[in-house]
Amino acid sequence: MREVSILGVGQTPVREHWELSLRQLAVEAGRAAMADAGVDHLDAIYVSNMNSDRLGGQRHLGALVADYLGQRGVEAVKLEAACGSAGSAMRQGLLAVASGQIDAALVIGVEKLTESPGRETTAALATAADADFEVEHGITFVGLNALIMRRYMHEFGYSHRDFAPFALTAHANAAGNPNALYRYAINERDYERGREVADPIRLYDASPIGDGAAALLLVPTERAPGAVRVVGSASATDTLAVHDREDLLRLKAGRTVGRSRLSPGWRRPGGHRPVRVARRLQHHGRAVAGSVRLCAARPGRAPGAGRRHRAWWAHSHLDHGRPEGARPSCRRDRPLPVGRGHPATARPGRRAPDRRRAHGHDPEHRRQRGDYRHPHPTGSVGPDGS
Repeated sequence: MREVSILGVGQTPVREHWELSLRQLAVEAGRAAMADAGVDHLDAIYVSNMNSDRLGGQRHLGALVADYLGQRGVEAVKLEAACGSAGSAMRQGLLAVASGQIDAALVIGVEKLTESPGRETTAALATAADADFEVEHGITFVGLNALIMRRYMHEFGYSHRDFAPFALTAHANAAGNPNALYRYAINERDYERGREVADPIRLYDASPIGDGAAALLLVPTERAPGAVRVVGSASATDTLAVHDREDLLRLKAGRTVGRSRLSPGWRRPGGHRPVRVARRLQHHGRAVAGSVRLCAARPGRAPGAGRRHRAWWAHSHLDHGRPEGARPSCRRDRPLPVGRGHPATARPGRRAPDRRRAHGHDPEHRRQRGDYRHPHPTGSVGPDGS
């Protein structure tokens, strides 16, 4: 198997793209990645998307995007794995290039969620859950995660306020990200005053939906020695229905992935590689880190840290190569969808459009007026958040 590198990247801002269609978003990100890489011909295109058929009436995105990118005739497919669609497409692109069958693979994640009524978007996102045993009974994705968060708080003795550092850090990072949807910081008082979405999840615990696309171009490392090398990749699954899981707070898929590719060779000598945990709700980051064994499953207290910091500090299980007494590496210090916006399968983050201002939806404009509110978070039922 060949080593693989990322030669080019492209992305669109996350916003309510009323002026752009799903195909236009995908093509814009794809062209940006190709231009960044200096490549004009592809061998394969992998498009990730979850909701195009239900919300946009469009399937067969692979051929559609290849056509509008001027790459007719190349291998092109759509991949779907709910919110993990982009990661799955990335892995397929990696395997294709590593195998030697493909020399230039374009991976695109694209989603358009804001043009449909809130109830339709919520119903579409809920199809990622078990249709017969969960969705049939009316529960939403946020509702399922509220049950998990409540159990997490009960198991480890946390209050809702203990999760504030996740949201505060995410918004602080989004404030400096030109592609983020909500480019402003919040404080602990803002976090606590957020309206309830699904107890105990409140406004700033869940990420708002958005439209956007991101793309990257993969090539053999031997052809681009100066590019970013991909050092590891793995994929695994758990039970789909939450009630079938052995442990509600441990993600078996994460543990499997950690054991398969996150090996000692993946870490830096004398320390760790930074890890970005992409998740839609606050408690996911802590659960994923514990399951992959980046941190202890039961959160601990960092030396000198107050109780509030326990939600993001933990004793590290990555002891190989770490100097004795070195600080744990599990921190929540990367921009995540809470401030950036969550276009489901299109990960990189974004900013708000000018047309939102005309309709009173621009975040900065509404904050100046003193009546700012997030739009409905991912998974809430309807714009009123009920």
